[in-house]
Amino acid sequence: MWVFSTAGCRWLGAAGSLAVTVGGWAAGTLPVRGGAGLWQPHGTGATVAGSVLAYLGLTLLVVAWWQYGRVLRAGRAAAGGGAGPGAGARAGVGAARAGVGLGATLCWWVAPLLLAPPLYSADVYSYIAQGAMVLEGHDVYAAGPAVLGPGELGYDAAASVGGHWTDTPAPYGPVFLLVAQAVVGLTGGAVVPAVLGMRLVALLALALIVWAVRGLAPEGRRDGAVWLAALNPLLLVHVVGGLHNDGLMAGLLLAGVLLAVRRGRWAVGGAVIGLAMMIKSPAALGLLFVGIVVARRRGGAAGLAKGLLPGAVAVAVAAGASVAAGTGFGWLRTQNVAATIHTALSVTSDLGLGLGLLVADDPEPVKGVVQKLGLLAAGAIVATIAWRVWKERVDPVLGLGLSLLALVALSPMVQPWYVLWGTVVVAAAGAWDGRGGRLLAVLCAALAYETAPSGHTPAYGFALAGVVLAVGLWWARREPWGEAGTVAVPGPRPVPSEAGARRDQVR
Repeated sequence: MWVFSTAGCRWLGAAGSLAVTVGGWAAGTLPVRGGAGLWQPHGTGATVAGSVLAYLGLTLLVVAWWQYGRVLRAGRAAAGGGAGPGAGARAGVGAARAGVGLGATLCWWVAPLLLAPPLYSADVYSYIAQGAMVLEGHDVYAAGPAVLGPGELGYDAAASVGGHWTDTPAPYGPVFLLVAQAVVGLTGGAVVPAVLGMRLVALLALALIVWAVRGLAPEGRRDGAVWLAALNPLLLVHVVGGLHNDGLMAGLLLAGVLLAVRRGRWAVGGAVIGLAMMIKSPAALGLLFVGIVVARRRGGAAGLAKGLLPGAVAVAVAAGASVAAGTGFGWLRTQNVAATIHTALSVTSDLGLGLGLLVADDPEPVKGVVQKLGLLAAGAIVATIAWRVWKERVDPVLGLGLSLLALVALSPMVQPWYVLWGTVVVAAAGAWDGRGGRLLAVLCAALAYETAPSGHTPAYGFALAGVVLAVGLWWARREPWGEAGTVAVPGPRPVPSEAGARRDQVR
């Protein structure tokens, strides 16, 4: 199988990213109003051509990303003795160059997306409208963007909010609303500047992810971890292109885990995870694994008590943010609003709907029961993983990543980019080049095709995702990245002692 050089991967991916952006100018999630003559809907011909170009660009990006991973993997295999001395030296040099050029590659792949219109989702218009609602004195936890009227900030953005979300209260925490409020305040709520302001937030989130992943990943696995977490096309098109706040949640969660688990600063780590929770609530799962690490570090009954303290700090941060934002604690009652919207990627929603149609006139009660059973099953899986982390059979960072993936798989609402919650954490654990890492890479590549640049989920998107999934699994099986067999998933790293933690804090 042919393998590009790192420079070839960089330019191929940059060309793909540019094609996605150019296609997006014709077929992206363009605003209904307020495009300022830059982002305007086009005729059918231009829209179709733009969509085809964007899909072709995405394919180039995916191929370049996969090939880059193969270069990194070949270097690890050679370094581990999987080839002769000469081949090992050559592969090692190639992998070293790939590692050095990883940051440059990320910049080249991100750069074309910076001035793109919103891609693959209209959620950013909801973010802008919700920030405007706070400034205009509306209760974002009681009403949707439709409440904004002519003359109010965010009125143009509200016109472009997706149909399901027009009357839906915000499911996000007050910290994210403060961010959205700041962007709207600085841009006057004008659509184009506000979108670009939210893209700056997305770039900061990307930088935070890279920093935290490199800090969490074991030595020798950091480049591969960044490859799976940050260079990932699913993250690039949905966090940088689509501006989803999941990137900010993931970045803060990883940063909090890094500070608490690897640096021994559990109070600061708990506070940062509290901020992540106030972006989106699934980040709260990080407190379970941080608590286990803190409890084991101290040991005994005192350790168990101390393990609760990061959660207490996070709760205090959440309460303080709720008061400081002026939005109150309404976010507590809107955490289930997303579950009312059916998404085809949710196994429990699909199964519940199918059973409901078979056994009842109204399928919704049956669907609701199946969704709750799915969440209970996810809870059981998380508890099992947490127990294995407690017994030091699983690394706590890897345990958190696997738990987030289980939560997504069994949630009542699943979007393609939700897979990133667990993927970036699994990558940060260093588990990027085993069977699980390859499976996640294939899954991310496939899910990138599910949503069209316009934000719709057409049938052909699912078909393309299925084809990419099948080809990716075949490819991963046929080409095990230069090594026969599977690289073992890294086991639990030593937990620093209390004294070691204190030494880390004064460095």
